[in-house]
Amino acid sequence: MTEPQIKLEHVSKIFGPKPKSIIPLIQEGKSKEEILEETGHTVGVYDASLEIKKGEVFVVMGLSGSGKSTLIRCFNFLNVPTDGAVYIDGEDLMQCSKDRLKRIRQEKIAMVFQHFGLFDHRTVLANVEYGLEIRKMSKLERRDIAMKYIELVGLKGYEHQYPSQLSGGMQQRVGLARALTNDPDILLMDEPFSALDPLIRREMQLELIKLQKQLQKTIVFITHDVNEAFKIGDRIAVMKDGHVVQIGTPEEIIDEPANDYIVDFTQDIDRSKVLQAKHILTETKITVNMNDPVSSAIQKMDRHSISSIFVVNDMEQVEGIITIDDAVKAAKRKESMEHIIKRNIEVVHEEEYVSDIIPKTLDTKYPLAVVNDARKLQGIVLKVHVLSGLISSEENNGA
Repeated sequence: MTEPQIKLEHVSKIFGPKPKSIIPLIQEGKSKEEILEETGHTVGVYDASLEIKKGEVFVVMGLSGSGKSTLIRCFNFLNVPTDGAVYIDGEDLMQCSKDRLKRIRQEKIAMVFQHFGLFDHRTVLANVEYGLEIRKMSKLERRDIAMKYIELVGLKGYEHQYPSQLSGGMQQRVGLARALTNDPDILLMDEPFSALDPLIRREMQLELIKLQKQLQKTIVFITHDVNEAFKIGDRIAVMKDGHVVQIGTPEEIIDEPANDYIVDFTQDIDRSKVLQAKHILTETKITVNMNDPVSSAIQKMDRHSISSIFVVNDMEQVEGIITIDDAVKAAKRKESMEHIIKRNIEVVHEEEYVSDIIPKTLDTKYPLAVVNDARKLQGIVLKVHVLSGLISSEENNGA
């Protein structure tokens, strides 16, 4: 296995004059409220252990006061842990000098905050290039880099505007572009969209998903919004009272909740808007090539007791589907695959949400072909898969 890019081992963060003295009290089972009342210390995070892979979108989710924002600041030592260890690319931050920590923050990690943190007296361009300016980069070089990311986040043409002239969503795009200019390996995002209107918030979620496909950064994303977490996260850590309660993929947390708290936390999730085609597909290796004889298709359908089979080209891309009835007739007439292939089939991307593929399922009598970015067949979705997902969603919402 490859080394995780970020690794936390038993990290705790206690706020107060004698934080280390509080660890034994937590080990004795005293609650966060009891410790605050008895000692005046606040337990931000206790005994958090997790690993985050390179290129992963890892969401930390929890209600207000759960410790999620405290935790994310331990990743770059804005909060120095009271106990435990934090590793970035195998390097123990506890052992780093102040200069080394500064370099790691400048070169490896960038942070995007909830309230943007823009300089009102600077233009969009000047805000975005600020980090490069601090690094003493030449004016021409830093402007080229800044303009690249301004265009990437969809703000080309606004570079000479001031933050006060922009909408909330556009201001957050400026903050995102600024974080990206140093080309960090890791992007820490502390509730970056929570101050935005719902419509703009959804747009920014989609924008982040799109950007991540291009950039493949390691992203740690903090949110209290369960639907946001399940929409963008590859994996999710759920926190409560400073503890990490469960870590898993969205479907694992929905299907295998660790305790009643997780059940309550996720009960209002619309599964059809969380689960994607890749989560409900049935994998299949049963295909025929466009150049195969029709008899080969008949044999495969007979052997596997199926009434239709997808046709792929030499690059394993989906071309269409043929049925057993059409294949038998074609074999008698000595016709090729090209004569009977049905090309007007429903093809869905593996990352399309179940809610979006429902109409396609209802409009076709064939299985849906689920493909990746290269249009290679990843599996099939049957109408029963979608309907069972909807039933589960309705049961959850009615619980």
